[in-house]
Order: sequence, then structure tokens, then C-alpha cells
Amino acid sequence: MSLPKFIVGMLFALAIVVAWSWLGGASLGTTLLRLIICAAVIQAGYFILVYAMIARSAPTPADRLREAERKLSSPDAPEGEKLGSARRSLH
Repeated sequence: MSLPKFIVGMLFALAIVVAWSWLGGASLGTTLLRLIICAAVIQAGYFILVYAMIARSAPTPADRLREAERKLSSPDAPEGEKLGSARRSLH
């Protein structure tokens, strides 16, 4: 979900909470408290959703290249591989 869609949806949800509180005869303080709690829950849910989408996404070519470079520069790599990668990077 894109950010503009999220903001519009959140504003509608908060408007419903305000209308529900007003129609229920809640005080201004109760309405404000409900509004803050609702906004915090919605934003936490959005954060978790975006985090889950990022965690599940497939690695990009840049991620794969970065991982390959890390493996080549690790102390476990044979010396010939380290030297070969250094030569390739100079050209």
C-alpha cells in the first residue's frame, strides 16, 4: 500500500472514531484519547506491514553483488580468490 492511500484510509478511520465518540456522547478528553490510541494502532500496523513486506522481498541484484563481495573479502576465502577480485576491480 502506498503512503497516500494509507494516509487517506487513516483519516477516514479517525473520522469514524470521532463520529462514533460524538454520537456516543463521549467527552472531548475521551474522544481525544480514542483518537490518539486509534492513530497509534494504525501506524504500528502500517509499520509492521511494511517491515514484513521488506523482510519477505527477494534480494535485488545489488544485494546479491554485495553478498558476493563480502564472501570474497572474508578471511575464509582462499588467497587466490582475494587477489583475483582485486585485479578485476582495478580494470
